[in-house]
Amino acid sequence: QVQLVESGGGLAQPGGSLRLSCAASGFTFSSYAMSWARQAPGKGLEWVSGIYSDGSETYYADSVKGRFTISRDNAKNTLYLQMNSLKPEDTALYYCRKGQYYSDYLSYDYWGQGTQVTVSS
Repeated sequence: QVQLVESGGGLAQPGGSLRLSCAASGFTFSSYAMSWARQAPGKGLEWVSGIYSDGSETYYADSVKGRFTISRDNAKNTLYLQMNSLKPEDTALYYCRKGQYYSDYLSYDYWGQGTQVTVSS
C-alpha cells in the first residue's frame, strides 16, 4: 500500500527557512518522479516543484524558483523541500505526490495528507 507522510511544516517568520520531508513506502521509490504541491486557504492546488526518479532533473514554479530546493534520498525513500526566504504568500498546506513514471513530475497517482506551513511575523 502506497503511503506518503509529510513532516517538517510549522510557523516561520518572513525571510526564514523550513525543510519539509516526505517519507514514502509501499512502492519502489527510486523508480518514480516525485513532486510537491500546495494549497493556500481559499485557493486551488498549485504545483510547486518536481524531481526525476534519479534526482537528475528538478523543476520549479516561478513563484518559488531561487528560494526552494527539491531533493531526494533514494536510499532513505525520502523526498525533501528546502524552503528559504519564505514569504507570507508561501503559507499553505504542502503535499508530497508520487508521479506515474520516472520523469513524470507533473501528474500523480498518490499524495500524502499534507503538512501546514505558515509564514507570519
